[in-house]
Amino acid sequence: MATCGQGKRVRFYQVTELITQLMEAREQRELTRLKKQLAKLDLLILDELGYVPASKLGSELLFDVISTAYERFSLIVTTNLPFENWTEVLGSERLTGATLDRLTHRCHILETTGESYRLQDAKRRHTKSSSKQPRLTK
Repeated sequence: MATCGQGKRVRFYQVTELITQLMEAREQRELTRLKKQLAKLDLLILDELGYVPASKLGSELLFDVISTAYERFSLIVTTNLPFENWTEVLGSERLTGATLDRLTHRCHILETTGESYRLQDAKRRHTKSSSKQPRLTK
C-alpha cells in the first residue's frame, strides 16, 4: 500500500494467473510485450506460489520473470511452502535452485505463524451474526 501511495508502479498477480497470462502471450506472440510491461514495474507481487503445480513451460516462464526482476525491481512472493518443497511446484531441482538463488539473495524472509487471518475473520463474523439472531425464551 505504501509503495502505491508513493506513486510507484506496482502489479499484483496470483502466480497461477501470471503463468496463464505468460503462456497466452507466448501463444499469441506477445510475450516480449508483456515482459517489457513487467520490467517497467517498481514492485511485482506474486501471491500463492505453491498452491497449484506449474507445467514445465509455466515454470520456465515464471523463472524468466523472476530472473528479470532480480536486482532490477522489488519482488514480493507469498507461499505456504518451505523452500525444500518448491521443486513440487516448479518441477525441476535445477530451476528451483536457480529461482531460490535469485529470490533469496539480498532478501527479507518473513515467516508467519498462527491462525489464518481469513479464518479469524470468518469466526468473528460468525460470532457477530449468531449474537444478532432472535432468541426464543420460555
